[in-house]
Amino acid sequence: MTIAGIGVVSAYGWGRETLWHGLLSGKSAARLHPGYGPARDDYAWVAVVPEGGDLTVSPSLYGRAMHESVREAIQDARERGWRPGGTVGVLHAIVLGDVRNWRDFYTVDQGHRRSRDYLRLLPSTPVAVLTHEYGFHGPSMNVSAACSSANVALITARLWLDQGLADDVICVTTDLSATPDMLEHFVRVGAAIDDAEPLDACRPFQQDSRGFVMGEASTAFVLSREVERPYAAVFGGAMTNDAYHVVSVEPSHEQVLDCFERGLRVAGVRPEQVRYFNAHGSGTRQCDAAESEALKQIFDDRPSLYSIKPLTGHCMGAAAGVEVAATALGYENGIVPAVPLVAPAHPRLLDGPTECEGGLTVKSSMGMGGNNSVVVLGPVA
Repeated sequence: MTIAGIGVVSAYGWGRETLWHGLLSGKSAARLHPGYGPARDDYAWVAVVPEGGDLTVSPSLYGRAMHESVREAIQDARERGWRPGGTVGVLHAIVLGDVRNWRDFYTVDQGHRRSRDYLRLLPSTPVAVLTHEYGFHGPSMNVSAACSSANVALITARLWLDQGLADDVICVTTDLSATPDMLEHFVRVGAAIDDAEPLDACRPFQQDSRGFVMGEASTAFVLSREVERPYAAVFGGAMTNDAYHVVSVEPSHEQVLDCFERGLRVAGVRPEQVRYFNAHGSGTRQCDAAESEALKQIFDDRPSLYSIKPLTGHCMGAAAGVEVAATALGYENGIVPAVPLVAPAHPRLLDGPTECEGGLTVKSSMGMGGNNSVVVLGPVA
């Protein structure tokens, strides 16, 4: 399975090139935004998607971002020689859905709207609008596995292709949940920070990291076996669950390590073949510890390590989508878009944008509830 097209809406702006240039700038997409505290003038550091998109698609920014990322991915794939097969499936990876619209439904409209406007709240509606525009008649569904949802959607897409359920798959992952009411609870549980510039506080695999800055994105991929100029191949992956705690990572890391081993086995890859480790890298202590152990135990500390969350923010359900896009665009442009170091770091952590030497990339993603996922990416031979 190959990535034939990419579309991105991120806190850097609308379009995959905007994301790419933002990553290479080494500057975070997060900004100080008002209204995130008890007082109206309280500010917080968050990486939110700016206004934009096609209002004829949806009055909701969430719906517009989802749709526009897919439109860009499809146009990109067609320009690269992709022609849709007879059956095109659609997978939409989500976690909380259109939280701003749901909030307004209750607090502004007191639960009463025209039925047409109410239907826009349902998770099936953005997918239905998309399939109607393009006439896609293949399987369609939402995928949700906490912050590992995008990886899980890619794994599901490969299963669809392998089983002949679809000839091609549109895989899109959307999360626009960096709202004051959502951020409050991630700060309270000690995972997110909102009171400091991202590179001063979110330092995955570096000294004195305090957690992540919350981010938003919608990222879409056209996945196919037939395209003239693919970005990258998706060789396979795996999922496990810690079955331990609703928030915390199981301390022995047994299931995390098993997920990496299974992912490599499904992909037909040996650990020594992996050149890059695109980590979940949330900047929390327990995540850094788990992934550092995987790097040591599974890969003998050989791959180069990086995480882009200090730049894009933690985009929750869309996190792995943005990060897979960064890897694929990195192969295309010959650059690994790593974040500049600002503190003593893990010896394998890359320092800023680095020449890409090709080779395989392991992309890990971890979500609350013990959700672990790994996918293996690489250049197309």
